[in-house]
Amino acid sequence: MRAIPERHGVTPAIFDGEVRPAAEPVVLRGVAADWAVVRAGAQWMDYLASLANDTPVPVVRAAPEAEGRLHYDAGLRGTNFVRGPDTLAGFLRALAAEAEPVPDTLAVQAISADAVLPSFAAANAMPLVPADAAPRLWIGTRARVAIHNDPMENVAVVAAGRRRFTLFAPEQLPNLYMGPFHLTPAGTPVSMVHLTAPDLARYPRFADALASAQEAELGPGDALYIPYGWYHHVEALEPANLLVNYWWNAARTDGGSPWDALLHGLMTLRTLPADQQRHWRAMFAHYVFAGDGDPAAHIPPHARGILAATDPRDVAQMRRELIARLQSPAPGAPKR
Repeated sequence: MRAIPERHGVTPAIFDGEVRPAAEPVVLRGVAADWAVVRAGAQWMDYLASLANDTPVPVVRAAPEAEGRLHYDAGLRGTNFVRGPDTLAGFLRALAAEAEPVPDTLAVQAISADAVLPSFAAANAMPLVPADAAPRLWIGTRARVAIHNDPMENVAVVAAGRRRFTLFAPEQLPNLYMGPFHLTPAGTPVSMVHLTAPDLARYPRFADALASAQEAELGPGDALYIPYGWYHHVEALEPANLLVNYWWNAARTDGGSPWDALLHGLMTLRTLPADQQRHWRAMFAHYVFAGDGDPAAHIPPHARGILAATDPRDVAQMRRELIARLQSPAPGAPKR
């Protein structure tokens, strides 16, 4: 495991011109050192409470035997934690009162700062991210968020406490032993392996993932850029911790979701005979991922059709045709 590279004094121009194009994780030391919540120091919970409204937030609670790991229950039929509503001020009071060394794990995760703390963003600005990337708050005790990834770019700012991040490149997916798609602790698939206590007899390829992993520990005012799709494990290290993150996706979205395409692929491609999978693997590599260059370069522009459909009207027409195909009876399906 190696250290995530670090940079100091990163400006928006440097971030957009150097950091993001490299598509590699980078620690941004001190980028939020002047935030009001960071300057509040040990009084950061009082600062948040003074801004909070009464909008309910979902509070996660796990028993001490979970050891901070927010994951599945033993039977993989649910989670090892429960959720219940509270106000942010009420949650912060409970967090401040939680006793160690064997407390329950308490957390609120990915709550909208704009919804719960309307004045937070103005006093704690993040100029590196797009203007429409809104802050989200992750507050809690020594929680451990299992290895997962997000179909987003991400800047994560430690505003109070300390957090350890462990990152894995997208290509490490086969070594991460991801859990089910339909049952997840928080909406996205997570690894079945506990990073802090891996069972390598049960998950032997995880050793290869660890060998390639990158790690960093961040304190108040530090941030981490997590590129699109990178897998990450997040461990809060202090009795009380605050993370603020920003998600955004620069890709056009009018063509639909790649996740939906993956699900459709699971339905249509995975069970094909081996010779047919070989054919479609080549088709996707050539036409979708353009591994051999522009697949329509040899066709006159006026005749390229959907092979060069980038105009929003063309894309909308393709969506309509796809929806119509999906809604029609499957070949061989019984008629009603």
